[in-house]
This record gives sequence, C-alpha cells and structure tokens, in this order.
Amino acid sequence: MPKGYWVSVYRTISDPEKLAAYNELTPPAVRAGGGRTLAVGGRVVARDAGIAERTVLVEFDSFEQAVATYESAAYQEALVALADGVERDFRIVEGVD
Repeated sequence: MPKGYWVSVYRTISDPEKLAAYNELTPPAVRAGGGRTLAVGGRVVARDAGIAERTVLVEFDSFEQAVATYESAAYQEALVALADGVERDFRIVEGVD
C-alpha cells in the first residue's frame, strides 16, 4: 500500500503567535493519526520556478491515513488556531509502492 504525505509550504507567516498555537496542537494530532514528521523548516534549495520557503513533510503509512488525520477533530482544532496566520500551499500526496 502506498504511503501518504502531507507537504506544506509556507509562502508567508503573518501571525507568528497563531503559527505557534498551531505548532503546539499539530504534533499530537499527527502522532494520533500515525504520522511521522520528516522535515520542518531547515535548509531548502529551490530549483526551476521554486522558491525557498519553509517546508514541512509528514509521512503516513497510507494515503487514506493521511486524509483521515487531516479530517480528524484534533487536526481541525489546530487549523482553527492557525486561521489566517499564514499563507501556505498544503497538499496530501500519495507515494509510490
């Protein structure tokens, strides 16, 4: 079964306090869904049309698990805390077998 991934790229952070609240609520929600955070921030080398922005990568055992965790009450609470504190590109991606 292919793994699932959350890929989140932060274009702008307009409210660091909202991001901090989100960052407190998200790890327990991810762990409860079986996710493992592989990258948070760190160095980025952008190529082609890419822009070096804060990037977060979370791995799940399946695509379905990644979607279910996003839809969970715990993660939805984190999203409420984040609200309009950032502009980001968030995707749930299916890996290859």
